[in-house]
Amino acid sequence: MPIDVSAAREFMAAHARVLDRRRFELLTDETRGPEGVLAALDGYRNADGGYGWGLEPDLRAPESQPGAALHAFEVFEDIAPATAPQAAALCDWLDGVTLPDGGLPFALPVSTTAGTAPWWASGDPAVSSLQITSVTAAAAHRVAVHDRAVRDHPWLERATRYCLDAIAALEKPPHAYVLAFVVRFLDAVHDTRPRESAELLERVRRFIPADGRVRVEGGTEDEALYPLDFAPLPDRPARALFSPDVIAADLDRLASLQQDDGGWTVDYLQISPAGALDWRGYATVRAVDILRRNGVIR
Repeated sequence: MPIDVSAAREFMAAHARVLDRRRFELLTDETRGPEGVLAALDGYRNADGGYGWGLEPDLRAPESQPGAALHAFEVFEDIAPATAPQAAALCDWLDGVTLPDGGLPFALPVSTTAGTAPWWASGDPAVSSLQITSVTAAAAHRVAVHDRAVRDHPWLERATRYCLDAIAALEKPPHAYVLAFVVRFLDAVHDTRPRESAELLERVRRFIPADGRVRVEGGTEDEALYPLDFAPLPDRPARALFSPDVIAADLDRLASLQQDDGGWTVDYLQISPAGALDWRGYATVRAVDILRRNGVIR
């Protein structure tokens, strides 16, 4: 299915926040350096080295949050092979909020709940979350491929060990997002821990249906995760969880979701008007990135 990149560009100009416009610019080779996207990311950065201020669109409070760290690491991955000292500083911050077992809490206390999803506002800061730790560590491992300061940071080893042990202890299917983030984590650590990663990927395979569609319990009526939510990148170990036909069909599905205004949308609950638009810009960057990496957009 053809993708209208020009329409996507116009959608980003009309509706997306500056950070995602800069990410889109970098993704589509309209800029040669990382300075613009890093400057945009710095707008969400706090003096403690963490990120808040709505970087996670459904968590609008200013305080630094583990849930925002994922999005910062995505930018640090975008700028490869360039590196930024903010990435190692983020690892320092994460190390400071990591719990004794090596896991990150789902969320830290917030000063205001306006525009913030209830699951973020009610997160227990004293309990480790496999969901947040696995997705954040997965993103950090992808940055670590080109950033030695992240690769060698003690926080990443602590988080990795927590995730591996928690995944090994899974006895029943976890929530859909936990399952997807676990798969993405195991895919990301495969290059440094191939045996353990392969064994655990095989262990969680039983929780994923052949068509790769996993209903999100507690989500909206139509909310589900799909094969590309588990294995977005070609030529990676997680792709072995799905047949080529299933991946091809899901690429067609993702391409077909481009809206008449040029952007993509999301199927999960919208918390605030600003967050809804932020998610659309983020989703458009993600869709174009996945379709490009998989050769749908050339």
